Amino acid sequence: MTKTFTKDEIVEKAQEIAKMIAETEEVEFFKQAELQVNENPRIQQLIGQIKRFQKEAVNLEHYAKDEALKKAEDKLDALQDELDEIPLVKEFKQSQMEVNGLLQLVATTISNTVTDEIIKSTGGDVLKGTTTKSSCGTNGGCGDHNH
Repeated sequence: MTKTFTKDEIVEKAQEIAKMIAETEEVEFFKQAELQVNENPRIQQLIGQIKRFQKEAVNLEHYAKDEALKKAEDKLDALQDELDEIPLVKEFKQSQMEVNGLLQLVATTISNTVTDEIIKSTGGDVLKGTTTKSSCGTNGGCGDHNH
């Protein structure tokens, strides 16, 4: 019989994996990029302007000031485009995507492995994704009969 684990044991292993992820090149690069973004006066100025226009847009929308809202949204788009064109911001966003990709890979690997283990433990077929054995796989497959 296989060992069963408690939720606490699983959470402990997850925390170990999280610490490993926090020490990857991807996360190190992300931390450096974030630090540089936070210390860059032009980037911080643009972020401040974007936040102000976002608040203004919310207020204009609330008071149904459609023409002024359109102008505020256009200005917001222009500021966001300007921000997105800064090489440091591009690097930061790329590093965010890489860290998120790593996290997604870990989550998907765990999910797929759990599914495969369930299939195997129930005598199913991992390739077919079925959890029970079927005798219909021989001699031309199932037909229309019931199991």
